[in-house]
Amino acid sequence: MTLCKYSIIPEKPEHKLEIERLLDKVFGLSRQTKTSYRLREGETPVEGLSLVAIEPEKGVVGAISFWRVFIGESRLPALLLGPLAVAPERQGAGIGRALMRLGLDRAAALGARLVILVGDEPYYGQIGFRQVPEGRLLMPGPVDAARLLFLELAPDALSEARGLVLPPRRCKGPAVAS
Repeated sequence: MTLCKYSIIPEKPEHKLEIERLLDKVFGLSRQTKTSYRLREGETPVEGLSLVAIEPEKGVVGAISFWRVFIGESRLPALLLGPLAVAPERQGAGIGRALMRLGLDRAAALGARLVILVGDEPYYGQIGFRQVPEGRLLMPGPVDAARLLFLELAPDALSEARGLVLPPRRCKGPAVAS
């Protein structure tokens, strides 16, 4: 195992190019065709929740961001976590878990109640994410239902969530009470 020393700081504009290179390296160029990317397209991540892990002399070795989404006709607010990426040569060093924990702590402090993502339950389950019960949430594109995960930052937050997950740009006008 390689030991590394890194700092987690808020993402800055000068990190954008390094983050894009990291995402290309970790997920490949086809990443932008995925449903999660469609939800983020044209949106801005939540202020203060985009973080990077910086290693001296190496630069960005990890990155995470969170995005606003709304669920169902009631337009229940939630966060979409992702992408989360760690440089392949640094995977297994705890960087991803550290980014998630700090991001989730900050999200909870901002009043977020529910976080969803599309990912591997064995990995994200270490932080407490679980599979969304079948039929509860519908993504606006193809997603393997076994990879649609959630974490409640407030008790019973998922019980209020039901329906189609949409980005803010698709939720104009007043919300409809459920």
